[in-house]
Amino acid sequence: YFVKVAWAWTFWLLLPFIAVTTYQFAESKFLYGPTKSILTVLRRLSALLVGTAVWYVCTGLFMYIENLTGVCSTSGKLSEPRRPYATKQECHQNNGIWNGFDISGHCFLLSYCALMIVEEVAVLEGLSIDQNSKLRVVINGLFVSLCFLAMIWVFMFLCTAVYFHDFSQKVLGVLIGLSAWYGTYRFWYLKPFSPGLPLPSIPLSSKKYSYSR
Repeated sequence: YFVKVAWAWTFWLLLPFIAVTTYQFAESKFLYGPTKSILTVLRRLSALLVGTAVWYVCTGLFMYIENLTGVCSTSGKLSEPRRPYATKQECHQNNGIWNGFDISGHCFLLSYCALMIVEEVAVLEGLSIDQNSKLRVVINGLFVSLCFLAMIWVFMFLCTAVYFHDFSQKVLGVLIGLSAWYGTYRFWYLKPFSPGLPLPSIPLSSKKYSYSR
């Protein structure tokens, strides 16, 4: 059940982290005023809406493919006669077993969430905050929580890889998760009309600030 709501855990931890770090970054490094800083925060937070759309569309697609390719058996034996149930839910309601191509939603979601967390916490490399600031305590707490969550996602990904789904279903789930990450953070977010990257104007090769300062 923890994995089934993986996007909710990721969403609610990234929401305050992106909001606080983006506002601080915009105000201190780009010298934006309050209004422009808030607009920058809203733009970056729209990445969470994109992530929600990716999660919703992909999981819906996985269910559609499983229903489209599946058949229902009223016993655990695949050789038993199969009744023409239209969906997996109908099959389970009648104590049947649905046999379809079940793309691993867990592999997709866990890989996508972990990569998204890694991308978003990269903002700390360009953020400078006073050591004694209360804001720093808040950001550190969110950062540690996100790192812990990413570790959980990696551990559960390994469990899924060992115990659940066929090999092809797991590989396809991972490829879709990687494609969602690459299509957003490595392609679309580089464009002007997008949520943008966590460090929009500082290339990875020329960062001048350090969070440790």
